[in-house]
Amino acid sequence: MPVTPPDTATTEVADPRRWLALVAVALSVLVISFDMTILNVALPTLASQLQATTGQQQWIVDAYTVVFAAAMLPAGLLGDRYGRRRTLTAGLALFGLASAVGMLTDSPGTLVAARAGMGLAGALVMPMSMAVIPGLFPAAEQRRATAILAAALAGGAPLGPLIGGFLLQHFWWGSIFAINVPLTAIGVVACVLLLPESRNPAAPRMDLPGTALAAAGLGALTYGIIEGADTGWGDPLVVGPLVGSVLALTALVLRSRRRSDPMLDLALLADRTFRWSSVAATLISLVLFGAFFVLPLYFQSVLGADALGSGLRLMPMMLGLLIAARLSDRLVGRIGVRTVITLGLALLGGALLFGSRTGTSDGYGRAAIWLTVLGLGMGLSLITAQASALITLPPAKAGVGSGLLQTLRQIGGAIGIAAFGSLLAGAYRGALDTGGLPAEAAHRAGKSVVAADALARATGRPALSASAHAAYVHGMGVVLLVAGLVAVVSAVLVAARMPADRAGDQTADAPEPTGAGDRR
Repeated sequence: MPVTPPDTATTEVADPRRWLALVAVALSVLVISFDMTILNVALPTLASQLQATTGQQQWIVDAYTVVFAAAMLPAGLLGDRYGRRRTLTAGLALFGLASAVGMLTDSPGTLVAARAGMGLAGALVMPMSMAVIPGLFPAAEQRRATAILAAALAGGAPLGPLIGGFLLQHFWWGSIFAINVPLTAIGVVACVLLLPESRNPAAPRMDLPGTALAAAGLGALTYGIIEGADTGWGDPLVVGPLVGSVLALTALVLRSRRRSDPMLDLALLADRTFRWSSVAATLISLVLFGAFFVLPLYFQSVLGADALGSGLRLMPMMLGLLIAARLSDRLVGRIGVRTVITLGLALLGGALLFGSRTGTSDGYGRAAIWLTVLGLGMGLSLITAQASALITLPPAKAGVGSGLLQTLRQIGGAIGIAAFGSLLAGAYRGALDTGGLPAEAAHRAGKSVVAADALARATGRPALSASAHAAYVHGMGVVLLVAGLVAVVSAVLVAARMPADRAGDQTADAPEPTGAGDRR
């Protein structure tokens, strides 16, 4: 298929297969997205089957996140220079291969390595999935196409626990990785057959020192945040990586400012629409991890659901998300990007604040109500913010800009995990009644509601289980309250600072075709 450089005008006759190609890319993004949360329900089974220690369990989850964050920026530049379709296809193939290794392994160490490979593959796929849009769609359709991809990305998070729960209930633990193999194979074939190749001929060569600084800085930052929430912020194994990440990222920023065409192109943030859309997407990611962090344990430990039941209970969020995906494009045309993002954030905040009032006697009905509103707010804000950020990028910067946006979102999510994890742990321990327990048992019960339930069953103390459930609901309420307040403040911030667009003109932000060397 002939190369169509992204810095030249889109062909006047649009490819009739473009929407079919978009479905293939959306499927690829969905696979990467739900794999981020599928382990939420599968980890206990994996730990039992593979006899993984606590540290190994943590790395089975974290290896994906750390490598994903570390490789995102270099992946964006790689696609711009060597071809976005080629990079996307290579990422999908690597993801399928790493999934096959994870499916067949019987060793925790090998599974950690497979998860790291999946993280690297995800970093290649995620920014490229958005970067192929300018070469595939005319300007008038780019916002809608980008919104569809953003919806697939957002929808993967609640789908992960549902898919994982279903597979674990009917098949062996490796099925959570096996499902990726045929899906990525379909994606590879579809991308090769349907996607035009695009690249920026003027993109710089890979900056090896900059790549090393980006990978080390972002990887260390993500690792330090994750470890700090679990082991304490004063631990040398947390302080060291965090200090190292600050030094590496500072060096990267200074290096980028001296280069005319850097991998970390901070000049993209000069566009106020891109800047505030990226800020909004990052804050949304941070806030959403508050809900995603507390809900699985609430459903399983407090309400007594199994893995599949926990996933099913997240479906109201998917309903709200689907409604938002249908409405967002029309609403942007009528009331503008800024108003839609603000409305979405306000709905997010209202849903979380309503959820924070959950009591121990409340059943699933209350959760179903606020989860529906949460999905609606999530869809309106996140889909619109990502689409608006990417539609403002010059075509020649599609890969680098998408990599920057996804990196910021990943950092926001990692900070959300750390902050809300620490908040939940502290609130839970403070509300748990361990009176009458030996010191060692009290310490064990204070680690988690799961540990307290196990101890209560082993010692015949139903009062301990009741106290643990009440303490967890209290901690969940604190987390949702803080997340809701952050969402409300974010809505005010976006309303006050984000530039208004022209309502009714969905292509107002679409970039005009530019030369390879042109930059905003």
